[in-house]
Amino acid sequence: MTKDKKNNQADNLTEVESALTRTEQFLESNQKLIGIVIGSIVIITVGYLGLNKFYLEPRDKDAQDQMFMAQNYFEKDSFNLALNGDGNNLGFLDIIDGYGSTDAGNLSNYYAGISYLHLGQYEDAIEYLKKFDSDDALLGPISLGAQGDAQLELGKTDAALDLYTKAYKMNDNELTTPIYMLKAGELLESTSKSNEALAIYETIKQKFPESNEGRNIDKYIARVKSKLNS
Repeated sequence: MTKDKKNNQADNLTEVESALTRTEQFLESNQKLIGIVIGSIVIITVGYLGLNKFYLEPRDKDAQDQMFMAQNYFEKDSFNLALNGDGNNLGFLDIIDGYGSTDAGNLSNYYAGISYLHLGQYEDAIEYLKKFDSDDALLGPISLGAQGDAQLELGKTDAALDLYTKAYKMNDNELTTPIYMLKAGELLESTSKSNEALAIYETIKQKFPESNEGRNIDKYIARVKSKLNS
């Protein structure tokens, strides 16, 4: 038994030594290739850090400064000026064109989409809101919900319902979730899907009783139950 154990240990040691030898031979034979690969990784990493530090970050700061007046017009409901600027200050469309790769350029897509929604230009609203990329707890759901509003205005109820559903499922919170649940419920109710609407209304009552929607949800529940019992 002891002899077999020693033989096994010797065999294992031989295998390890053989593997180390093959690794050393590979490294020796491919030193140039390995050096090129490592050098490329270093160059890409340094280039990426340099791009962010000396190009993207300053451009984003510049774009944020340029956005100030456009945001000011947006908050005052001056949506045309917010979109197109006033001749002295850039609008969101200018910022998207000039700074599209920055965070400020991305955020300008959101502002542009909401502005077009208020102006009744629903196709444009959808176009820009689709370009907006965010997992923000509030802006993400609002962007999806606003697309739902635009689709509904265009008569596309299925698309609107899909977007409202995505909006309230994206982030479970007291602010946006009950808003888009109620919109989805009303849309379901209007298309004679009363049972599905009731389920949503009752979820709002249970989960978000302190929200504006939750405080008023009893009348929706009573209405849809009346329809189901008639």
